[in-house]
Amino acid sequence: MLSIIIPTKDYDCRELVKKLHKQAQELQLPFEIIIGEDGSSSEWISTNAPLAQLSGCRIIALEENIGRARIRNLLAEEAKCRNLIFIDSDAAVEHSAFLSNYANALAHNKVVCGGLYHSAKAPSKECSLRYRYEKRADKRRSAAIRNQSPYDNFTTFNFAIDREIFLNIKFNEKITRYGYEDTLFGHCLRNRNIDIRHIDNALLHKGLERNAVYLNKVEESVRTLTGIRSEIGDTPLLMAAKKIERLHMSSLIARLWELTNKILKKNLLSKHPSLTILNIYKLGFFCHISSNTRQK
Repeated sequence: MLSIIIPTKDYDCRELVKKLHKQAQELQLPFEIIIGEDGSSSEWISTNAPLAQLSGCRIIALEENIGRARIRNLLAEEAKCRNLIFIDSDAAVEHSAFLSNYANALAHNKVVCGGLYHSAKAPSKECSLRYRYEKRADKRRSAAIRNQSPYDNFTTFNFAIDREIFLNIKFNEKITRYGYEDTLFGHCLRNRNIDIRHIDNALLHKGLERNAVYLNKVEESVRTLTGIRSEIGDTPLLMAAKKIERLHMSSLIARLWELTNKILKKNLLSKHPSLTILNIYKLGFFCHISSNTRQK
């Protein structure tokens, strides 16, 4: 009944899988756990290898990284059960009813999002940018709030879906960089009038990157957005960019970003980064990328 899909790259997911395996056995329902090593190094493949000895658990190891969209599609195609549960490998299960909550919700819903949250204390000051961003977002992550805009709040971190529905849509494999594959998938569900049900079944997100790594991922996500803007619904960044375009100020904002991005980046890489500056940086970078694209 449940195929639990865990894509990973260079991450120790033993604790996560063992907890999921224990809960799955207690449910007494047919299940499988599929771990997809997406171009992981031999060290991490060896670390996770013993998980294949657990009943119903298998590992698919790819030599090359094929990206977040393709690995999820591949693992879904390999799955045998009617319902899929996608979980990022840097998640942690903190309550014993996690799988039973999904099993109950899937009895009445085709797409269910469980949510995520973050610890009360930052893992280190080196991760302050991502931590501050996520902790602010946590205030809007209750199921009640997410259900007010169910498609806009869809995330790949922790969700369940009918396998047939997923295979009819899949993640867009044109997205090879980081970012927005979940937003685009939610947009596809909206266009097909497939309901999303959000429940309070959150997983702890443990994999917070250092500031420099996260800022690189932010830039990568903005590049992704500029490439799929015609295929995606409005996001806060796109709405701001469109307003600037209507005012014919995109070139000006792009130039200002080019002149100030080093100063902005200095704050964002500090131990006390500003989320307001992060938003300014993202908008300026979006205009910079768009301006350069138009000139080519």
